[in-house]
Amino acid sequence: MVFEEIQHTVYQEILAKLPEHLTYHNLDHTAYVIDKAIFLARELKVSAKDLHLLKLAALFHDTGFIDNPKDHEEKGCKIARGYLEKGYSTDDLQKIYGMIMATKIPQSPTSLLENILADADLEYLGTDLFEKIGKTLFEELKHFNPDFTEQAWDELQLVFMQKHHFHTEYCQKHREPKKQENLLTVKKRLGLV
Repeated sequence: MVFEEIQHTVYQEILAKLPEHLTYHNLDHTAYVIDKAIFLARELKVSAKDLHLLKLAALFHDTGFIDNPKDHEEKGCKIARGYLEKGYSTDDLQKIYGMIMATKIPQSPTSLLENILADADLEYLGTDLFEKIGKTLFEELKHFNPDFTEQAWDELQLVFMQKHHFHTEYCQKHREPKKQENLLTVKKRLGLV
């Protein structure tokens, strides 16, 4: 199956129909994660076949939000199965499901491909886009909880970032230092340093 054709269909049928209050878990986030997954896969010299499966997993990883944020990874696996089961082996489908599930928080990837997708999903934590992308997640969470404050958001980010770690050697080397800078910024806003 050609990735671009599946991507176009999934964009039209699912991702373009996600509710507008999903300011983070949306088409832009999916495109970002696909892009970062491709980049990391090339850095880590993943085979063409594995890259194809990785792109599919990235495409479907948040499609479960079409129903509800709760257990969206499991729902994403079911949605992926509906689109892919006729064109892929059971083995390939299991790899795709494993990658989607590796994005569930707390992340616990067990293979190179799972490590790549887990890192692609949260790569922004170690970039200059941290504040901009973080703001979209804050707005989304505020939709579900109107009393959610910026202080509460920073407290949540602090705990999350302290527990988070990158899984690929590339992100450990090239994203972790900036993540630590971003963490320091959050700590300063909270008056902890």
